[in-house]
Formats: sequence, C-alpha cells, structure tokens
Amino acid sequence: MTKDLHTGRHKIDPGTKVNLDKYDPSDTSGFEGKDADEQKESEKLNEQLRGLQEMLYAEHKRKVLVVLQGMDSAGKDGVIHRVFLGVNPQGVQVGHFGIPTPEELDHDFLWRIHKQTPGKGEMMIFNRSHYEGVLVERVHKMVETGVWQRRYKEINDFERLLSDDGTVILKFYLHISKDEQKKRLQARLDDPTKEWKFSINDLPERKFWDEYMNAYQDMLSQTSTKWAPWYLIPSDHKWYRDLVVSRIIVKAMEKMDMHYPKLDKDPSTITIK
Repeated sequence: MTKDLHTGRHKIDPGTKVNLDKYDPSDTSGFEGKDADEQKESEKLNEQLRGLQEMLYAEHKRKVLVVLQGMDSAGKDGVIHRVFLGVNPQGVQVGHFGIPTPEELDHDFLWRIHKQTPGKGEMMIFNRSHYEGVLVERVHKMVETGVWQRRYKEINDFERLLSDDGTVILKFYLHISKDEQKKRLQARLDDPTKEWKFSINDLPERKFWDEYMNAYQDMLSQTSTKWAPWYLIPSDHKWYRDLVVSRIIVKAMEKMDMHYPKLDKDPSTITIK
C-alpha cells in the first residue's frame, strides 16, 4: 500500500470547479484494507508523525494548522483520535467552534478563529472552523448572500497571512455519502457507549443535504489555494480516510525540512557531576 497509494489525487488544485457528484465517497484507490499492510502502514505513519511533531515543537520556528470539515459523522473526531495517536499533547491542541457568543458576534467572523491559530512550534487541529461561515450560515440563511459570498476572499486573505507568517495549512474535507451518514447515526443509537455522540439536531440537518453539498462545492472551488490547499478525502471507509490524511500530513511536514536545535556549547565539553 505504501508504494502505490498516491495521495496527490485527492488534492483540489487552485481554480478547480468542484462537482461532488464526480467524487465517490467510498473510493479506496483500489485497495481493500483487509490485510496486515493497513495496520503496518498506520503504525508507521503514527510513529513518523510523532517524531515530526516533536521536532516541530523543539525547533520552535514553524506552525501547522490542520482543518477538518465535513458533514456530521464524517469522521472529524475519528481522525483526531487515530491519526494523532500518541503525539505530545504539550505541542498539539484541538480547536472547537460552537455557536458564537455575544462577544464574538460583536466582531468580524474571523476574530474568534485568529485567537486559536497555532503559535511557533505548535500544531493546531480545527474540528470545524472558520468555514462554518460559508456553510451553516449560508445554508440556514443566517447572513445575507452578499456576506457569505465575500467571505471566500476574506478567508483566502486570512490564510495567506497565516502562511506568510510561517504556518503550514492543511485542509481536509471528509466526503461521506448520505447513506453512510445514516448508518453511522444509527450506530450511535444502537451502541450505549456511542449514544452520547448522537444529537437530535443532526436529523433535521439531513433535510438540507443538497444545500450543504452545494455549499461544500463552492467552498472547495473558491478557497483551495497554493498556500492553503483543500484535500477531498473519500470517507465512507474509515481506514482509508485515516491513512490518506496521515500520509498527507506526514509528507507535508517532511517537506518543512525541520531540525532539532543544537546547543551553543559542544556537548562533549560538558561534564555532569
């Protein structure tokens, strides 16, 4: 699997007009995920990511922002749990964005987002993000059309600012089918250990499925840039979703050419008594 899985096929090139009907949520690049290779690959990637994250933290120069977006039950929590298994929590944080507070509503829609972007040496994972401003707020008509339309440029400019300041931005849209979402929501009801994850508010949202797909299409088309690309990840199969996300993150961090900092003094001249 390691040799033949080309994750670049999932990248949305800038300027691409995305039609989600042409992307199969159950695609696995021809792999079945039924043998030991999948587990070995997953373990190898976890180990590589742990090492890269430690180097990022030690070097204290660059920053990494991972953005996860997708419909309810697409696997945002699952990616965080499995892809980042074993990373040092001292240098990795997860940002959640719920309903804006009155104070947040008094500012521009990016104000609360900027406060949670990573600092030097940090990796930040956004479980949902500033893109809610062109998704939920668009679908439910919380803002006027002209407002969410101009936000595409505002988001691109915001992410360009972060990139210019040393942040590597990786954005993942977790693409699932409506049928797979139904199965996962039902599984939460059937399993007492997962029942807490079920929200009755998820059911009315299914009625807006087509509206959300249109919003996601525009989001991917308008905001996949050279400095902050989107990756469209088929997510009906959890094992494939996690492997592809892992490989993209590891590959991107390897390109950062990080190094552990050196002591100002030659270690061989230091005596510990």
